[in-house]
Amino acid sequence: MAKINPMMIAPPLIFVAFVAMAAVGMYRDDPNGIPSTMIGKPAPGVPERALAGFTHATPEMLATGEVTLVNFWASWCPPCRAEHPRLLEMQAQGVNIIGINFGDTERAATQYIVNDDNPFAGIGFDPQRRMAVDWGVTAPPETFILDGDGTVLYRFTGPLVGSDYEQRFLPAFEAALSKN
Repeated sequence: MAKINPMMIAPPLIFVAFVAMAAVGMYRDDPNGIPSTMIGKPAPGVPERALAGFTHATPEMLATGEVTLVNFWASWCPPCRAEHPRLLEMQAQGVNIIGINFGDTERAATQYIVNDDNPFAGIGFDPQRRMAVDWGVTAPPETFILDGDGTVLYRFTGPLVGSDYEQRFLPAFEAALSKN
């Protein structure tokens, strides 16, 4: 009787495991969303360092009694630039937005805000990405919705534009506003 080499069985098993993981991922509640361990927990805070020349984001700004957005952004990030007009529009409508610049140089971040206007009530500067790690941010832009007490209600990955913004972010934001 011929002996079966274990290395002959490994590729089909790996393929079956991959197909099973893909099937589970496709049928979860939000296949486009990245789960966040921060949902339902108090916001981790803001960087101690400010972006020079702008209002420094403080921990008190996260629990103002009203719904607050915390937006992680960088000057080198094209999707951040794409969502910037939306942030300015939301700010003009009275939405409290805290910006956390990360993985950037102070000069580039300052130049970006000066040239394209500032939608943020306060800005934290996180060049080493330490605060981004605390929040669980993977890549900019990411926006968190906080309730009036500073509890994280929702995490949105990607720019606040297009149908993804309308179908995923807006319903979560409107739900947060109706609870507050």
